[in-house]
Amino acid sequence: MSKKQAILLNATKLFSQKGYKDTSMAELAKRTGSAGSTIFYHFKTKEALFLSILKNVRETIITDFNRYLKESRFENGLEMVEGAISFYLACAGRMEDQFRLLHRHYPHELAQANPLCRQHLEAIYECFIDMFAQAIGHGQKDGSIGILSARKTALIIFSMVDGLVRFNTYNLYDAGSLYDEVIESCRKMLKNS
Repeated sequence: MSKKQAILLNATKLFSQKGYKDTSMAELAKRTGSAGSTIFYHFKTKEALFLSILKNVRETIITDFNRYLKESRFENGLEMVEGAISFYLACAGRMEDQFRLLHRHYPHELAQANPLCRQHLEAIYECFIDMFAQAIGHGQKDGSIGILSARKTALIIFSMVDGLVRFNTYNLYDAGSLYDEVIESCRKMLKNS
């Protein structure tokens, strides 16, 4: 792993655990075994480092989702929605620090003032919402899903699944124990009458 990758990995962990404001560059330097000047060589400011992390999260999620779609076969759109839910939950488990970071207040606060931050966050969330909307659209074409607003329904499904991930992230409830209920709720909501 390169020094830059080690900095990104450790910064992601620190920002997700302590928050942006409570993470110092000195602490990051100590954790990575780097001099502060090395960090600033790769990332000019703490904010630039944070934005690099968001860019990395964005690229990883989009790449993983595109690979998932390419490698997966679904019988119909309803099955694709179920697959998208499974993908999202697996992604959240695999990228726990990144999701914890996304669930913190600071990225959304920064996005109000920083257009690049806003662009990264929007791309991350759009990827997930599009994933559900695309599956709903397929289901409407093949008849496995009723006629309803694909975009709005995708937002509802995303909110429900992301809410479970938040419960899990903050150790409030084991999201995995509700998987079957989430799938059944989605089937009922999407059912073609």
